[in-house]
Amino acid sequence: MNLDLFNDVPDGLTRRARSFVRAHGVKVDVRQVEGHRQWWLEQGVPAAVIDRMASYQENWGGLLLPPATQYDGGPKYFDPDSPESDSAGWWFEAGKQRTAVPYSFMISPSGEFGIHADRWAPLHASTEGWVESLALAHHASLWAKQITRLVGDDVDDIDLDGYEPVREVMGLADTWWRGPDSLVALHSGEAEALGIPGDRTALIYSGLDEWGLRGGVDAGHG
Repeated sequence: MNLDLFNDVPDGLTRRARSFVRAHGVKVDVRQVEGHRQWWLEQGVPAAVIDRMASYQENWGGLLLPPATQYDGGPKYFDPDSPESDSAGWWFEAGKQRTAVPYSFMISPSGEFGIHADRWAPLHASTEGWVESLALAHHASLWAKQITRLVGDDVDDIDLDGYEPVREVMGLADTWWRGPDSLVALHSGEAEALGIPGDRTALIYSGLDEWGLRGGVDAGHG
């Protein structure tokens, strides 16, 4: 799949995230959902679920981005697969793991992007939120004068008074916060999915100027 990422970046991203995808994204060949439609229908997967997977593939399929700072880098590339159901509805895999981690990257029945182990941990309200978080981490790491990593109970010592949530990441278990001169990324997904509170992690990107705090965000985004 040889797509022009300058023109084929999915809609709904900030200018910062679009630039990140264009500069650092690669498109790889993936199996087409439509080629498996009949087989999945015969296995009892509803047509509407296959339509959701096809739409996800149209937007994201084959997109390989640089590794995330957490979750051992995240999915290697986006590729919907393995539809399955439970009492909440139908789920499907967002993409294969980049490394050996004890959970799968999944899209929930309501479209959330997260990880599933013994428990479900929705990281972001959508795939766009995950991509925005990758882009923001890349941006912040370039401009921060210092990056501090805290884990476990030390995360509780972070004072977010005067900070505001970074809305474009659509954070759930993972959130970003913007202060006067720093950005804070809180990652609780593994702690929630694996039931290990000590796995909570925070990254503090400090010493940021206005561009470092917001660079490349469209009007109307936080």
